[in-house]
Amino acid sequence: MYFDTHCHLNSDDFSKDIPGYLKRAHEKGVDHFIVIGWDVPSSLKAVELAEQYPEVYAAVGFHPCNIFNVPEDQFAVVKRLLSHPKVVAVGEIGLDFYWNKLEDERDLQRKYFVRQIELANRSKKPIIIHAREASLETLKILQENPPLFGGVMHCYAASKEMVDSFVALGLYISLGGPVTFSNARVSKEVAAYVALKNLLIETDAPYLTPMPFRGKKNESSYLPLIAAEIGKIKNLDAEDIGEWTTRNAAMLFHVKL
Repeated sequence: MYFDTHCHLNSDDFSKDIPGYLKRAHEKGVDHFIVIGWDVPSSLKAVELAEQYPEVYAAVGFHPCNIFNVPEDQFAVVKRLLSHPKVVAVGEIGLDFYWNKLEDERDLQRKYFVRQIELANRSKKPIIIHAREASLETLKILQENPPLFGGVMHCYAASKEMVDSFVALGLYISLGGPVTFSNARVSKEVAAYVALKNLLIETDAPYLTPMPFRGKKNESSYLPLIAAEIGKIKNLDAEDIGEWTTRNAAMLFHVKL
């Protein structure tokens, strides 16, 4: 049993083949999915998919690269969606200093990161955190504005040494396709270090496709490849990783298995 805690089934990449996507995933033992929003249209689509498919859940919010020129009524939409029974988290939210390098852009990202943490706390939801080239600042903001209902460091890219600091805040460490890359030294160190009770797995489909399909469009059916690599590092079977991470995800997102 596997739980893909982060995929973008709401992407245009999959719009013509959603039943096929889910069928291929089920054939590989992937039985649960969280579809992640990055703005209002994608969040609405995530909820629509969650309503249509029992195994699909939704997260809603604004990606850090999508918080510019957002009308206030758009935040009202996200707030309303958080009362939906299939919406299990606020996300993905956070900081992205790779794409946004101007200080005024980064200031706005910080502002809306905090705002969405506060929204999650009021709504009693966990958060799904995007942190790209901003690990230290992400940690600082989280320490100053703790997520009261936990969350996950999506596609964790910080160091092994920072794992404990994020875990201390009630956050899980999620690993994806990059852990399978031959040159992914840091990801493999993190996989070896992080405790099973603090681990989640994800695809981030259609991005970050694992080996041996790197360079092609990612999808949830590839999730067992990620589990197998982590299992190899930890001297466990892929199924063991699947069972641990599925239980962890169910606990964090309050999903009945």
